[in-house]
Amino acid sequence: METGRRAISRRSLLGSATAVATACVVGTRTAVAATAPPAPSPLWAEFRRNPYSHPQIPFVGRAGQRAGAHRFPRRPVVANVLAYGAEPDGSADSAPAINRAVAAVGERGGGTVLIPAGTYRIDDLIRIGHGNVVLKGAGSTRTKLYATKNLTELIGVYGSRYGGDKSSWSWAGGLIWLCPKGRWDSLTTAIKAKAWPFEGWTGNKRDEWRTLATVRPARRGDRSVTVPDASRLRRGQLVLLRLADDAGHTLLEHMAGGGAGPEEYVWDDKTKLTSYVPYEWPVRLTAVKRNKVTFERPLPLDVRPEWDPRITTLVTPLTGSGVEGLTLEAMETPQSQHLLDKGYNGVTFQCAYDCWADDITVRHVDNGFGLVAASACTLRRTRVEGRGSHHPYFCREGSHDNLIEDFAIARRTVPAPANTKLHGINVEGLSSYNVWSRGNMETGTFDTHRGMPFANVRTEITVDNNGRHGGDASAGPLYGARFTHWNVTVTNERAGLIRIDQIAPYSATVAISTVREFDQIDVPDFSGPLGSRIEAYGQPGGVCPGNLYEAQRALLT
Repeated sequence: METGRRAISRRSLLGSATAVATACVVGTRTAVAATAPPAPSPLWAEFRRNPYSHPQIPFVGRAGQRAGAHRFPRRPVVANVLAYGAEPDGSADSAPAINRAVAAVGERGGGTVLIPAGTYRIDDLIRIGHGNVVLKGAGSTRTKLYATKNLTELIGVYGSRYGGDKSSWSWAGGLIWLCPKGRWDSLTTAIKAKAWPFEGWTGNKRDEWRTLATVRPARRGDRSVTVPDASRLRRGQLVLLRLADDAGHTLLEHMAGGGAGPEEYVWDDKTKLTSYVPYEWPVRLTAVKRNKVTFERPLPLDVRPEWDPRITTLVTPLTGSGVEGLTLEAMETPQSQHLLDKGYNGVTFQCAYDCWADDITVRHVDNGFGLVAASACTLRRTRVEGRGSHHPYFCREGSHDNLIEDFAIARRTVPAPANTKLHGINVEGLSSYNVWSRGNMETGTFDTHRGMPFANVRTEITVDNNGRHGGDASAGPLYGARFTHWNVTVTNERAGLIRIDQIAPYSATVAISTVREFDQIDVPDFSGPLGSRIEAYGQPGGVCPGNLYEAQRALLT
């Protein structure tokens, strides 16, 4: 079988090694005050020899908008919200004017909608439903949107499709909501009808897709696959790779790293977890030549016949849109009791690909930044602050290949009310190959919410580890394979969810602070040896490279 596994040349490796060596001399932001320079990591040397299919470390070097591009697209300014009637002194509801400007620009094919400096009261949510639209303020310290209502008031009560009295606004939706217009209309129609929907790439009932091609066997890390018939595929097309599970749950076992532990695990009663399958991976095609199809990113998993692998359509996604340079401040209300949030939520990307947020602060929100069935998006220079949040960052419903960098979660400004919960940087629902890089968390934790996310990276982060994970038993394991925590400074010595070598299968815990078990203590979901690795324990900032994502990016240059 011909594969598209990208070769890394000796010259490329030597160049990246030089870059990494330079980084070692300079050190990292979280480096400890040691006299010796950071030591080269044996795990990194091992990864460089096997970057696309390493057993413990995922390849995330192409995470983010436009495969991790350093600059976002600059679209011409074609509308100013003042011309549509927005009031920059907060004296009137500016949401209708902002939404009219955004919709008009979207319908004309895209461009930048400018929000000049000022404070704008919004009594509705702001919707970006067309591609290539950028909502741009004058900077997060100069442009503020002040939100007076929550999503329950604006759209309605949103129950959970899994039952109970929970509010889905506890993990969904935003007061700035980037979601393709057709998908947003179908979601909100279902919510108003109390027909609680699936929220992902293939519609409310997961039935909005059709097969474009079946796929022959391939291996994790391959860039190309072969198909019997490529006539419905073309270069530049955005498609889904769809992998269904079999009766023996061998796909879930594969996501967990395989072996005796996952094989012995009881999957059948994990009904919430099994509802997340099929695994749906959006990806753009970079080449179609005869029966060979090449993807923008390496395959996240093996492709095996027993999983009925297909390249399919997906709902029309939102692409090329962003929000920049503003603060979204919700009216300050007490944080709701756990899972009963009203929906004072920040910025959410849903069914979005190649989209971004840059220089955005959210304040006094229930939930900060959301990635819901969002892939290949970048959140850069984002910050959550104010009275305290349930999920400062949430990543769920099959979100993949996203990059969250230069982020911050500030210490809450008021004490937490009783019966509330704090999570942190959350990932769940089979979400994979996401990166959190260069973060400062004065509150929160590295939450997984169960749902067996796999192959995610947290790197060069300082955290006061005081949050708790979520997720119920029916959502299955906390971790799948290839979770990596690399260069993490823990300021309060709490181990939970940071040191994962004894909990996560086939994981890597590298250069974290010395920690100890207290408060929330978890046990492994899988029996037997986990195949996990730990290196440079107690030495945050003492290992080279200091940032795993950036080092992987260097391999591609």
